[in-house]
Amino acid sequence: MKRFAAPILCFVLCFTLFFMPKTFERAFASAVAGSATAFADIHGHWAEPNINDMLKKGILDGFPDGTFRPDDPVQIDQFVKMLILSFSDLYENGSRSWNNAFLSTLSQENLAVLKQDYRYFSFKPNTTGYWAKDFIDIASDLHFLNKAGYTDFQARLTRENAAEIIYYTLQETEFLEDSAFGLRMASEYGDIMGATEREQRFIAESLVKGIMNGYTNGFFGVGDYVTRAQALVILERLRDKSKRLAIEVSPENLERIVPTSGNGSKIVVFPNKKMWDAYDLLASIGSLRGANHDLLGTTLRLFKDQDEMSSVINKLASATEVNEEAAIWLDPTYNTYGVTMRLREGSLARNREVVEQFANGLFGYNAIAFKNMFNDVCSKIENGKTVDTLSLEIGSDAVSILVDYANKTVIFSIVAKQS
Repeated sequence: MKRFAAPILCFVLCFTLFFMPKTFERAFASAVAGSATAFADIHGHWAEPNINDMLKKGILDGFPDGTFRPDDPVQIDQFVKMLILSFSDLYENGSRSWNNAFLSTLSQENLAVLKQDYRYFSFKPNTTGYWAKDFIDIASDLHFLNKAGYTDFQARLTRENAAEIIYYTLQETEFLEDSAFGLRMASEYGDIMGATEREQRFIAESLVKGIMNGYTNGFFGVGDYVTRAQALVILERLRDKSKRLAIEVSPENLERIVPTSGNGSKIVVFPNKKMWDAYDLLASIGSLRGANHDLLGTTLRLFKDQDEMSSVINKLASATEVNEEAAIWLDPTYNTYGVTMRLREGSLARNREVVEQFANGLFGYNAIAFKNMFNDVCSKIENGKTVDTLSLEIGSDAVSILVDYANKTVIFSIVAKQS
């Protein structure tokens, strides 16, 4: 795990992995597929099942002498290559294509990058020039990698490097978890202060996602190199959510797991008991709209009917023409509550009861002030009139109003007043 000089090994590793004859690659792939344990030096290794599984997918090859060398360090460029290949499918004839599940996670911008700029990408190393150029360029163009942050892609990959790549890849393909929870996890490792503040953020995300973990000695391994076996396991967890480590939350610390799109989940740390209770309120009042609602993250979305709900759920990430007609949301990071209303025909009447129940729970005996404000503002905007009052103090909270008159949309933001 620690840094040590081995230039000859690195040269042999690079040459063997990426320039072996195609006939050997095919023979090697067949050997892996037909053997429960492909290499003599991985029998009994902690990562043996992961290695065999990922080798069958062609993510990383072994050496001509029949070894895998699971504890050798992996280089940055090799890791980037494996990252890209892990998002593809390998066919019997040796060809590859992007995995459909992976494509569905990408923004329209990133889909265009793949379809236009890398239309003829072969998923193979370049045979002229730097072998890893295309893999690094793709990772950079998809924003999985900050290419400018590296001066030598043939250097060994540190655990902080791996965490950074994980962070940016998750940002583009999933979502980032609550930073407070992740940093709390990271702070439990005795060597975490050896990483920069920026690196700690990356490490925290890799931990809270269950993709990386520390050692039994209580250290994360800041400054250590990632081994070939560790690289495969990390990428397997990144690609397959079912392989990730389970993360425990503490309700006593106002931590909870909430649902996200795609049957996923995320961890949220609430700033106070008031917002914790407000989330429970969201979970109960949505039923007032029957089946025409969902609760994802900390946002309760309210739909006109099942057709609109289906359209919103299935719309492309970049689409803006289809939206839920109302939403009640919590922003734990900024300790802010809100109601968003899109005033279409009948939307105010359909959602008024849900909003009023939310106001009752949030404002208590001061709820009548918010209800009057809400109904007055929405009625004026619905009738094409302008709104005079754009802020109001209700008890210990301040309510501000943002109006989009062209689209008849109003946002009520609620935050505790500054003392």
